[in-house]
Amino acid sequence: MKTIYRIAKTELNTMFYSPVAWVVLVIFSIQSSWKFFNTVERFEKAQKIGEGMHNLTQTVFSGFSGLYTEMQEYLYLYIPLLTMGLVSREINSGSIKLLLSSPIKIKEIVLGKYLAIAVYCLLFIAILGLQVGIAYFSIENLDFKFAFSGLIGLYLLVCTYAAIGLFMSCLTSYQVVAAISTLVVLAGLNFIGKLWQDVEYVKDITYFLSIAGRANEMLGGQIISKDVLYFLLVSGLFIVLSIYKLQTGRDAQTISKRVLKYTLLISIVLSLGYVTSRAPLTLYHDMTRTKDRTLTKTSLDIVKKMEGPIKITTYVNLLDINYYVAMPYSQNQDIASFEQYTRFLPQIEMEYIYYYDTSTNTALYAQNPGLNDKQLAEKMVESQDLKLKKLYTPAEIKKIIDLGPEQNRVVRTVEYNGQKTFLRMYDDLFKAPSEKEISAALKRLIVTAPKIVFATGNMERSVDKIGDKNYKTGFNEITFRYSLINQGFDVASVDINAQNIPEQTSVLIIADPKTQLSQGAVDRINTYIDQGKNIVLLGEPETNSALAAVTDKLGIQFTKQALVQESEINSPDYLVTELQRNVDPTLIKFSPNPNNNPIPFLGSSGIKTVKDTGFKVTPLLKTNNQPAWEAQTGITSVSEDLKKQTSVKAVPLVVALTRNVKGKSQKIIVAGDADFMGNAELSRGGSGTFQFVTDIFSWFTNYEFPIDTTRPENTDKKLTITANQVFISKIVFIGLFPLLIVLSGAFILIRRNRR
Repeated sequence: MKTIYRIAKTELNTMFYSPVAWVVLVIFSIQSSWKFFNTVERFEKAQKIGEGMHNLTQTVFSGFSGLYTEMQEYLYLYIPLLTMGLVSREINSGSIKLLLSSPIKIKEIVLGKYLAIAVYCLLFIAILGLQVGIAYFSIENLDFKFAFSGLIGLYLLVCTYAAIGLFMSCLTSYQVVAAISTLVVLAGLNFIGKLWQDVEYVKDITYFLSIAGRANEMLGGQIISKDVLYFLLVSGLFIVLSIYKLQTGRDAQTISKRVLKYTLLISIVLSLGYVTSRAPLTLYHDMTRTKDRTLTKTSLDIVKKMEGPIKITTYVNLLDINYYVAMPYSQNQDIASFEQYTRFLPQIEMEYIYYYDTSTNTALYAQNPGLNDKQLAEKMVESQDLKLKKLYTPAEIKKIIDLGPEQNRVVRTVEYNGQKTFLRMYDDLFKAPSEKEISAALKRLIVTAPKIVFATGNMERSVDKIGDKNYKTGFNEITFRYSLINQGFDVASVDINAQNIPEQTSVLIIADPKTQLSQGAVDRINTYIDQGKNIVLLGEPETNSALAAVTDKLGIQFTKQALVQESEINSPDYLVTELQRNVDPTLIKFSPNPNNNPIPFLGSSGIKTVKDTGFKVTPLLKTNNQPAWEAQTGITSVSEDLKKQTSVKAVPLVVALTRNVKGKSQKIIVAGDADFMGNAELSRGGSGTFQFVTDIFSWFTNYEFPIDTTRPENTDKKLTITANQVFISKIVFIGLFPLLIVLSGAFILIRRNRR
């Protein structure tokens, strides 16, 4: 070890007697400081004008344009300048022959030189660490462990670059050639992960070899053993290759022996890398304060209950617009997207099945007029050079699974313990399911899913139709991630005039029947209520009399006409409502509404309690304290005659009825407006209606569904540095500090020249 340290010290002296080392350090210091202080300055200005700050540590250091993120993009440019002369300088001057003929071991030479460059790279990390220190005094409650995780990732990355540069320097006597070769190899390692991803077995090797994004997890606050081992293995590979290369100058070896030695080394490294990257052998450590990179407690409680094999099968229709997310060349990235779960469920097995069938991809059919589904599939395979083991025809895929109800979209099935459920792709910016949807799918496999049943037979709102007044968006839209069918619920319909209400119904919804319920329907509903089951009754001012037989049983009534309010900007039937947030939280809990988004009701009846039937009646939503009157729907203004009539204030529009039946809590919701659950209202921007509806159905399931994936609020949301302090810091760290480095370098170089 003493020899290694002595060589490292000598090499460091040589490096700092060269202007290159000082120039690189100055450029890195200026670039990183410029980026850091510009980011801080931008947030300081935003905070000054009242913009809310959130999760500042992650945003400043590893956000889309954070300090670590940007510096990671430039590190590969610095290393070739530093490593190009490590060995090539010795080869060019002829001193390598003296080294090889000396009693010093070759591995000591290589390790000494590598140690020198690794120590130099610590200066990069020290500069970034200095900026972390500044952030500690500039950001209230800085997440220091998160920032430290990023420094570890960047140091491992730059040391791996250094090992590659060291090997390249062993191959040539020309330093410029060594630098260019290092850049080429680094570019290759960044690109290789995209090669042959459609070739079985080969794709796993090239995906492992790719260095692109390897430090991202650590920059994001999570240290994963397979990433750390990747850096160590790749660094070790190039260090040993450097030793082998220099040994060829000392030892006479046959070509076959050299080939065998290199092949064995590479095979060992690839094997170790592949084995250690498997889910059962991977270790994780979340460095974030709020454990952002780990599943939430709710999800962890779900996965802890799953012990047997889990199979996720992805059915990919080549004609669907989302087909690309699960193509063979995307499988490794797709598997990686489930890493939060395979961390705790390494037994997850993933399978991909490819087929073609009629899709909703209208653009594809419009661009290829006259081609049938088979011809389109053949064109897709040929044009994209897809290598598929098997492409199922429509008839063949139907023998395996009927995906017609799923519109033949790209969809997954999750199977566990004999149960199966769908996990879908969505028509939004992110496409893939998030923790909320994945955990909901897994939970459905270990508990009985809540079933929402919509009553039909009396012209009620449809759960299967689009249109403003129907209910598809919130309950049965498979392409919308927040639709309850994608949040763990089952949704069905039943004609209550002719059919019994299913025994497994969790919530029965009767939404605005236009005709009177038959006696059979009333009897079925009353029996259902007497059994202590949950129900939602949604009326409209013009038609709520159809629900009178049920509401009378509950001891409540709708107002005879719609409520209207005078407004300068809204129509009279637009009611400004107030959510009753002071409701006993043991009865029902509402999600926070930091933006105070309104919950508008358009054309609603009020609700009155007329007799005690054993239910506790709790208003959830009322009109505000402005006067309201009863009037016919469709009026365009509040007339003076109407104002002379008796007005009311704070009228309940949605009430919750609760009671205990046979030791269980029965829950009933009654609303004077059926539109508030309709497609139009749930799609209204800036409205709190969707969250209100979701909270209601979460209450019905005792908060089992939808899955709660909220995390503790981050406390690093305030900058304590002022604009003047930022300005002074920029002068010091972008001007004076680099100048100090320049002066130090000049002093050392001049002193050496004088000697």
